[in-house]
Amino acid sequence: MHSESVTTPPYQNETPRGDATDNVITGFYCMPSEGVELSPPAHILTDDEVIRLATLFIKSGVTKIRLTGGEPTVRKGIVDIFEIMTRRMGHDAVLRSLETALGIKELRSVKLNVVVVKGLNDHEVLDFVEMTKERRLSVRFIEFMPFTGNKWDKGKMVPSTELLSRIRSRYPAVCKAPDELNDTARSYIIPGHSGSFGFISSMSDHFCGSCNRLRLTADGQIKVCLFDAEEISLRDRMRAGAEDSALLATIGTAVAGKKEKHAGMEDIDVVTNRPMILIGRASMVDVAHKEPSRRHATATGRIIIPKIAYDLVTGANSDGDSRDASSAADAASLREAKEKARAKGDVLTVAQLAAIMGCKRTAELIPLCHPLQLSHISVTLHPEVNPRTASDAPNGHAGQETSGQETFSGYTRSGIGNRQDESLVYSIVCRAEVSCEGKTGVEMEALTAVSVGLLTVWDMLKALAGKEMVIGEMMVTRKEGGASGQFVRTTHL
Repeated sequence: MHSESVTTPPYQNETPRGDATDNVITGFYCMPSEGVELSPPAHILTDDEVIRLATLFIKSGVTKIRLTGGEPTVRKGIVDIFEIMTRRMGHDAVLRSLETALGIKELRSVKLNVVVVKGLNDHEVLDFVEMTKERRLSVRFIEFMPFTGNKWDKGKMVPSTELLSRIRSRYPAVCKAPDELNDTARSYIIPGHSGSFGFISSMSDHFCGSCNRLRLTADGQIKVCLFDAEEISLRDRMRAGAEDSALLATIGTAVAGKKEKHAGMEDIDVVTNRPMILIGRASMVDVAHKEPSRRHATATGRIIIPKIAYDLVTGANSDGDSRDASSAADAASLREAKEKARAKGDVLTVAQLAAIMGCKRTAELIPLCHPLQLSHISVTLHPEVNPRTASDAPNGHAGQETSGQETFSGYTRSGIGNRQDESLVYSIVCRAEVSCEGKTGVEMEALTAVSVGLLTVWDMLKALAGKEMVIGEMMVTRKEGGASGQFVRTTHL
């Protein structure tokens, strides 16, 4: 939900924008390329909670409510909240949805938002304007805005003045259209065109002074500005039994805290402010009050590999695999697979380097991890051969055929070359030790090192054993420092 103006109740002419869901048809503007963990269903506002809050806003003078997202149309039950035209996903479905909306005469206007990114789609601006010739369509060009994870770059932002200049070069008769009060878009019309176009220039020419928006996220947090990381939870207050008057007071507090304008484009908070898709709750733990202390963590993990891969890693002689292959074609295939694996370099050395690099970039990979100044990283990888126990065998029986439901060590047979000794389990164990002087622990850094190290082993050996390897048994085995003190796992690799 999205509301407008920095006044306290009643909120005249405000437009709450309600996020029905944080699900989205993914694009990098909204969704970081590495993805994010979406809000658990229990955290999302229920239909009744959405309706209750909408009722409160209306009673306080709000005149317009928009259901947005994510993709609001993928929320279950959205039809019961708001009548929409289609719920299918995908590019073709979006276009069909657009044409369906344009065909409904009762709709006063249909708006199409276009985030313009230099070098990606800015060459299509005139094509979008052309869409307004025969359609009652309002195309709004949005300047590329910075959100967590969308790799914002000032050089990729095309100012609205530049876009208008391009459009004028083709349509010299373009003229300014009257703007509605508190409108975030500056609109233009071309004589003879059925529709219009406009610009939401929040970067190059912000409209903070006239903006009267509030946003109520899918999980019930109220945001007074998209670029403000601060949020107040109406959901938690409702579920704690708050009366309507208390909720209205909370809304008033949030509105009163709205700043005169957001930060400059280079200073906008893209670290603690959530990505566009996560206008659903996610927040980094505040550790400002903590005193720095010595932190240490050790983590381990294992990748099960077939004997033929184990021999390649350890340098053992496995020529017998080629000699005993069932056919000349199998032998040739085996030799080719080995050569591909060898061509990448030493498996354990590359995996060790990757683990150290991954460890140092943990805060970039795990969204809510604090960046830490690490003082020590040690990663070791060593091959192991262990007797297979009854619990290692598929379904608890050594030698039984695999069925796809095996336990962790049950995937140790090679699909090429010789049948290996079914009584043994071949693996590589990765161990990472990480230390720092900081306000939070380094367990995630140690686990990330192990994860990246084992994934690299997989990548190095996939030509030879891509169907047989299994990664697992990743765990923190030791932790020191912090309020919780020392932890040592008694049973581990």
